[in-house]
This record gives sequence, C-alpha cells and structure tokens, in this order.
Amino acid sequence: MSDNIEIPADPLPTQVGADVYYRKQLEKGNFLIQRCTACSRSIFYPRMVCPHCGSDRLEWFAPSGDGVVYSTTVVRRKADKGGDYNVALIDLKDGARMMSRVEGVPPAEVKIGMAVKARVIDAEEGKLVVFNPSGDRS
Repeated sequence: MSDNIEIPADPLPTQVGADVYYRKQLEKGNFLIQRCTACSRSIFYPRMVCPHCGSDRLEWFAPSGDGVVYSTTVVRRKADKGGDYNVALIDLKDGARMMSRVEGVPPAEVKIGMAVKARVIDAEEGKLVVFNPSGDRS
C-alpha cells in the first residue's frame, strides 16, 4: 500500500486495545495488520495475542494490499436503500484473511479467485478498507 508509513517503536500503549490502534491508524489512511513474531503468521482482525500460537509478541506492518477473493455473496437491497452490494472474504497476499467488499464492478460480477487490491476510503462510518479488481492473476 504505502512505503511511507511510520510505525512507532512501541505502537501499542497498554491503555489502548489493538482494535483501537488499528482504527486510529486507519483514520490516518494507514492500513495495518499484525504479524506474530513467534510463529510468523499474519493476523487480522487486530488482537492482543496470536490466535495461532497464543504468543503476545505481535508487530504491526503495512500489507501489500494485494489479495484474492476467497468467498463472496451479494446482499440484495432496494435501490432507494442503496442497492445491492457484495460482502467478500479476501485472502491477503501477506497471509491474513479479512471481510470487506469489492468495488468497481457490479456486485454479482465479483468472483472467487478474482485478484484485488486494497484501498482506504472515506465512508459515512469512518475510513474503511475496500478492494478493487486488480487485473493481476498471480
């Protein structure tokens, strides 16, 4: 995503939960996920301990933003309520899986295996990570 993100040496003060830190960084336009330094697995949604090995040795990093649609569904709504949209599980190239949506194509055209790229958008509820088709078939 961005190579210019400055991650502080102690990015998680004890009075702030991992999800709060994640949201604060997202509000600055920084999409960050965690990596466990004990087992080297990537983690999303932010946590205080690794769900894979139980270690609390987690670090923050900016993922590449590249991913592939693992699963998708279309949520149907009336046009006056915003119209249809998709909900997708995205496997990030960096190892984590996250729920989001794919924009830039009609919801029914989002397909499993589609290559996508993350971006941070301004939404009514704050900044969000969404994906667009990338055209990359890697």
